[in-house]
Amino acid sequence: MSAVDAPMLAGESGPPVRARFFRSELRLVFGRRRNQAGMAALAAVPLIIAIAMRVTDGPTEAGRDPGFFSAISGNGFFVALAALGAELGLFLPIAVAAISGDSVAGEANLGTLRYLLTVPVGRTRLLTVKYGAVVVFAATVTLLVAAVGLAAGLALFGGGPVTLLSGSQVSLAEGLLRLLGVCAYLTIGLCALGAVGLFVSTLTEQPMGATIATTMLAVTSFVLDSIPQLDWLHPYLLTHHWPAFVELLRDPVSVDALRPGLLSAAGYVVVFLTAAWARFGGRDVTG
Repeated sequence: MSAVDAPMLAGESGPPVRARFFRSELRLVFGRRRNQAGMAALAAVPLIIAIAMRVTDGPTEAGRDPGFFSAISGNGFFVALAALGAELGLFLPIAVAAISGDSVAGEANLGTLRYLLTVPVGRTRLLTVKYGAVVVFAATVTLLVAAVGLAAGLALFGGGPVTLLSGSQVSLAEGLLRLLGVCAYLTIGLCALGAVGLFVSTLTEQPMGATIATTMLAVTSFVLDSIPQLDWLHPYLLTHHWPAFVELLRDPVSVDALRPGLLSAAGYVVVFLTAAWARFGGRDVTG
């Protein structure tokens, strides 16, 4: 929220203030040119994947991909999953880190944080609104990547029944429902990263520093997760359970395989939102 929007809150309280404050925060997040440019870059990846696969029309090298790229030529539905898998390793975390890292530190850097706290917006409500905007952004960019990938894939390769990783086939409509489930699961994981970013944002007045620190935490988690000798640590890493979204593409869906990721994300959210509240609640705001 900017200083321009803050006067609208003066003299008001209750739900109207909360709603207006939240709408103002969403306008700030989605209205910034740099955020729009970032979303455009995220949307470009599935387009590049679809066009590259259409032009080359060749086999892909084996790797960590659970079959999404190799299945694209037979069904454009898999472009969305291939794009989500490709961007989950870096681009989506960077996008969420940028928004969460800027949430509080950006206001402090601009000198608007103290002004915000002089109107009827308490510190707890401020953090709640800031994190709510992070959640909306995480859901939006995840759905954006999936939607662009789906549209590009169906346009270039067509659709049809979806062959799941377990080998069974489901209708395209059920495949779309499973894709929404994948987006929801990944959004929850990214929201955990957003909670970490919000906490880091309360520690500094430099939004770029908070963004870089949050991104490095995610990258470090990926790196540690790739070291077999640290297998005892893996279940506790922020990003360890993110690839479990593939369980939603099996028949039947294994809820037991998804539960650790959901519990881990919930744990990170509770711990780091509490830490952000404790830090921000006792912070001497001078900017």
